[in-house]
Amino acid sequence: MSAEDPPYAVRLATTPADLIAAQRLRYQVFVAELGGDGPLVDHAAGLERDAFDPHFDHLLLVDRRIDPATETHVIGAYRVLPSDRRAAAGRFYSETEFDLSPLLASGRRLLELGRSCVHADHRGGTAMFHLWNGLAEYVLEREIEVLFGAASFHGTDSAALAQPLSYLHHHHLAPPAMRVRALPPHRQEANLIAKEALDRRAAMAATPALIKAYLRLGGFVGDGAWVDRDFNTTDVCLVMDTVQMSARHREFYIRKAGP
Repeated sequence: MSAEDPPYAVRLATTPADLIAAQRLRYQVFVAELGGDGPLVDHAAGLERDAFDPHFDHLLLVDRRIDPATETHVIGAYRVLPSDRRAAAGRFYSETEFDLSPLLASGRRLLELGRSCVHADHRGGTAMFHLWNGLAEYVLEREIEVLFGAASFHGTDSAALAQPLSYLHHHHLAPPAMRVRALPPHRQEANLIAKEALDRRAAMAATPALIKAYLRLGGFVGDGAWVDRDFNTTDVCLVMDTVQMSARHREFYIRKAGP
């Protein structure tokens, strides 16, 4: 790699080793950092995995300065499931948390997003922008019309998350035609603070960067949140029409990412 080449590249996982590298990164982020767990998490091997992994495509962000034989060259990951593979998978992953009926009834080409993560050493720079650019290419190549998926706040204390959840409810609630709903028994109402009592600064400070990025691109959230005690998170379902993404993507991300 020459000095002029970008250090990052995005590609799809194509081998079992690629998937293991993604699962190892996910373990570092979701289990070691955030305290998550699950029935198929392999603590001995340090792999975060589940039964849906074989059905998803896995976008990998690789650091080209690191020897790929080490597995640590995968420093970002995103898994994506197009709606034409839903039948083979049995359902979308997020259908246990959210009623997706409005999206399923729309007849549009859907893409479920999940397990987005970047290694701690690469956060705050351009890594996430490169991963998002790779996602945009995937979406455009497959003519995806609607993106959706669970995005997480760390923790399960609704009182601690009252400001950001309420802000999303009052300012970014999806229109009825796209308004998925969090399901019982782990549903958490998001309308916890009256609109006029919100502290926007506090709400934004408590909102993860990934959720804010979706909102900047015209994304919405569904009705309510879902408390995932296994993963130690409170999840909202983000929904975005790719027409909005296409219109804003180049200006926002290329400006931020730089050359």
